[in-house]
Amino acid sequence: MKVNLKAALLSAFVLPGLGQLYKGNRLKGSVLLILANIFLLLALFLVLRGIGPIVSAAMLSGADDPYWIADQIQQLRTPFVKWLLTIFSAIWLYAVIDAAIGKGKARADN
Repeated sequence: MKVNLKAALLSAFVLPGLGQLYKGNRLKGSVLLILANIFLLLALFLVLRGIGPIVSAAMLSGADDPYWIADQIQQLRTPFVKWLLTIFSAIWLYAVIDAAIGKGKARADN
């Protein structure tokens, strides 16, 4: 079993799916890139949508107490975001493991 360290590092630290693209698996790499971005951006959008009213209420009332804002943010209940981030984490983990030990197409390194 050959471990492809460069491909694993690309998937782990840059974007899930880049390791597969590096190894020549275009379809798998593209799908992983798209799925990872969809789940991560959707979670980010939902978090920002929940934080928006809190920040705007603080700005309108003139209350610029960061502790109040942080307390309001902690009281947000966003279970859907947790599921999205869990799915993203699973995709990320799969991409790293697959890039490290999965089979790739033959590459001619120059």
